Amino acid sequence: MPRCTHFERLVLGLLFIVGTCLLGPTASRAQVSVLTQHYDNARTGQNTHERVLNTANVNVDRFGKVFARHVAGQVYAQPLYVPNVKINGLSHNVIIVATEQDMVYAFDADSDTGSNANPLWAVSMVDAAHGAPGETPVNLTSTPSKISGCADLQPYIGITSTPVIDPATQTVYVEAKSVNRNGRYFHRLHALSLLTGAEKKGSPVRISARVKVAGHSLYFQSIYQMNRPGLLLQNGLVYVAFASHCDIEPFHGWLFAYDAKSLVQKSKLVVTPKGGLGGFWMAGAGVASDSQGNIFIASGNGAFNPTNSLDADLGDTLLKVGVSKRGDLTLVDYFTPSDQQCLEKTDVDLGSGGVVLLPDQPGEHPHILIQAGKEGMVYVINRDQMTKDDSHYVHDDACTSKDPEILEEAPAVKGLWSSPAYWNNFIYFWGVSDTLKIIPVTNGLPDFAHPMTSTVTIGYPGATPVISSNGTRPGTGIVWAIDTSPSNAGLSVLHALDATTARELWNSSLAATRDQAGGVVKFAVPTVANGKVYVG
Repeated sequence: MPRCTHFERLVLGLLFIVGTCLLGPTASRAQVSVLTQHYDNARTGQNTHERVLNTANVNVDRFGKVFARHVAGQVYAQPLYVPNVKINGLSHNVIIVATEQDMVYAFDADSDTGSNANPLWAVSMVDAAHGAPGETPVNLTSTPSKISGCADLQPYIGITSTPVIDPATQTVYVEAKSVNRNGRYFHRLHALSLLTGAEKKGSPVRISARVKVAGHSLYFQSIYQMNRPGLLLQNGLVYVAFASHCDIEPFHGWLFAYDAKSLVQKSKLVVTPKGGLGGFWMAGAGVASDSQGNIFIASGNGAFNPTNSLDADLGDTLLKVGVSKRGDLTLVDYFTPSDQQCLEKTDVDLGSGGVVLLPDQPGEHPHILIQAGKEGMVYVINRDQMTKDDSHYVHDDACTSKDPEILEEAPAVKGLWSSPAYWNNFIYFWGVSDTLKIIPVTNGLPDFAHPMTSTVTIGYPGATPVISSNGTRPGTGIVWAIDTSPSNAGLSVLHALDATTARELWNSSLAATRDQAGGVVKFAVPTVANGKVYVG
């Protein structure tokens, strides 16, 4: 097993002070499951069933760190929460944590004492039992390779994306990268038992692909590709998307669909088959989908050659991907900003930010999505027909980013290396070196002219906020966000703000000795469930 590092999973909850002890309460029954990145397949980031935490009790006197657990490797994946799981004859609320040293842990979510002093289970994806005998996580300090020049993830690369859990089959789907003694690199999709961490039948499978393009074969190259977006489980299929390590070429944006039961690869889509790049990054945001099974995803800088053929190159593009009954992926619709050429030339990726699908809205366009990238331009798009007259892309030589073919666009935020959240007719953005921006949704569309802002600023890379509330009851909406900028001496800071006023309620530096968070991990997203907040 890899050695433990100083990175921790922090568990925070309502506090009662008994002598010198800090004790967190456990509700009589858990209220919510968090089974996928940013809470749901629309990636709204909202938990509207939080009955413990509110704006009155989240303060430095009543709220703070309950306990911490050490794990092997950085935690880039969002922790996932499953209530009332029976393990070894006992019922637990369970937190699933995946790390860059290819480890997956199940912890009791409420206690670290007695029988819960150890993990409920802990398994390595790089052993014989998990299909990778003699392999290790990618260690860039001891395994020099063509990707060693990338300092974005150091020193280990293993599990980067957020897994996804199927509660019906009690399965945890995980994507892991590894390398063997001969310097061969592998990506595998694992289906683990939620109860034991053991591989399920047919698991794992190696991720590989070959497509024919203009008379030659294009291969998925494991060494260069990296799975950063969170996994998606939708209608019996598991979706896995790839970009690269620090734009080290050659790489492409790949999207795969696997049968959730058999792990048979059903289909794949490559977004830049003739050219290159076009990776799916989205700061770790999950691949998004709607109730009809359509997939929405944003590509980054790369080749752009919009043709009507299946081998079009679509870098810096928002894509709508359809799925046939057989699981085949097809490009249904897309939108590319008019200044795409400028975005590509200056490394201002559209796909640095995640896609969020809003709940059904009143008015002419009930189904909209919002997305923004490094440029800070927020795009509001009709999911049913992404551009007027299916124009898709209207080139602008002046690079002014004017796109009248979509519903709205506005330079409302600074560069976005994160995802927005949605709650109660508000959209929440936290851009780079910026304050929290709360944009109201009025008559079915964002009202960029009347934002609210916080007094708290977060540096690079900004933050992906989440919202907890008890429905829409006044005084229950809280914005949670993690400051992972370098300005805090290498330590993360968890912030809690009133979701209706942007007033800060609490942060983990106010009582630093008691509440100190762990080391900075870029793109970290908090998980709020059952009166506690979990941070990698």
